[in-house]
Amino acid sequence: MRLFELIPVPFRIAAVGLLLVMLAGGTAALAWTAQDWRYGQQLERQARLQADTLNELSQASAIQQRNEQDKRFALEQRLQNKDETHHKELTVEQTKQARLRDRLATADLRLSVVLAATDTTNSCSVPATTATGRVVHGTTRAQLDPAHAQRIIGITDAGDQGLIALRACQAYAKEVSTPK
Repeated sequence: MRLFELIPVPFRIAAVGLLLVMLAGGTAALAWTAQDWRYGQQLERQARLQADTLNELSQASAIQQRNEQDKRFALEQRLQNKDETHHKELTVEQTKQARLRDRLATADLRLSVVLAATDTTNSCSVPATTATGRVVHGTTRAQLDPAHAQRIIGITDAGDQGLIALRACQAYAKEVSTPK
């Protein structure tokens, strides 16, 4: 006799039903596992693509940053050269002015001004004499007092320094505003 025939019919139906439920559960579990595997592959592929995209973006950003740093370094070098040129011009001008002031102080050099046409009715108190041993042709000149000459040189020195500083500022503004 068979074991299956000894089991009553309601229990056989329940056993077959339980077997079918177990078979359906196993199939569903197998389907979920396959679907999980496929979704896992898709997510892994998307994560890889996203990582590659982020890597490309970061490389492009690094290249752009390096280019901007190179531009800034070049600008800083040009500005440094301009600053050195400005400093050299200023130093040369200050040296020339100091030499001129020294020559005025030692009476090695005298400043003179051209007087207006000689007017006999005007009582000018500035002596219109020339240095002895010299013959001056042309307009009448008067020598300035050394103290006044020093002040005039000081004024021209400040003006020269201002012009040099202005040229340096203009060069700086031009260098900074011109895209390279």
